[in-house]
Amino acid sequence: MNILVVEDDRDIRELVCMSLAQNDFHTIACRDVQEAKQSLIEHSPDCLVVDWMLPDGSGIELIRWMRRKNRFQQIPVLMLTARAQEADMITGLDSGADDYLTKPMSLRELNARVKALLRRPAVYQEINDTIELEPIKLNSLTHEVFVGATLVNLSKTEFKLLKLLMENAKKVFSRAQILDAVWGVNAYLGDRTVDVHILRLRKALKPHGADGMIATVRGAGYRISPLKD
Repeated sequence: MNILVVEDDRDIRELVCMSLAQNDFHTIACRDVQEAKQSLIEHSPDCLVVDWMLPDGSGIELIRWMRRKNRFQQIPVLMLTARAQEADMITGLDSGADDYLTKPMSLRELNARVKALLRRPAVYQEINDTIELEPIKLNSLTHEVFVGATLVNLSKTEFKLLKLLMENAKKVFSRAQILDAVWGVNAYLGDRTVDVHILRLRKALKPHGADGMIATVRGAGYRISPLKD
């Protein structure tokens, strides 16, 4: 597995690369956004570890650029940054990062999180099927979501989350159940991750009047119901 490490601090970059290499990963080291973009094109890595503050921009800008490119949309990204505020974490996840780890970090945890990210694609099985919950239609084969006749752009994680809820309409899922189903049972993530992605999913559905379908059940979790119920 190839891991692209984007970090401008040489000591941290070398430490992270050394630790990942000791866990049988092949690492590609970059110090700024432009180097990272070039490495993405040349190497198509399996996962990225990205710092926030970089000499020629930010990790946030790099991730947003990736998510606009079909070729790189599905590559998991772990943000590794000294910015530890909840608002920063939400910004990072909203920008397209799949996980968020603050410095100083445990190298064992870093490796565990990278491994968890790399396991995620195997958890999700695509099937040739269409799920309909008025007015939303989800196609697992084409990875498309429509509200009425309008295509809704969702990230891979948002799609998986919506699919889970739609396949189990009206059923209440706890945050822990959602984490296990969408991110995998060994993912090192907190409940707040679910809340952030629910917020992002509602935001994507809101212009189409379908955000109200996803209900928060106080003390229990989340569920989805058809608008015409």
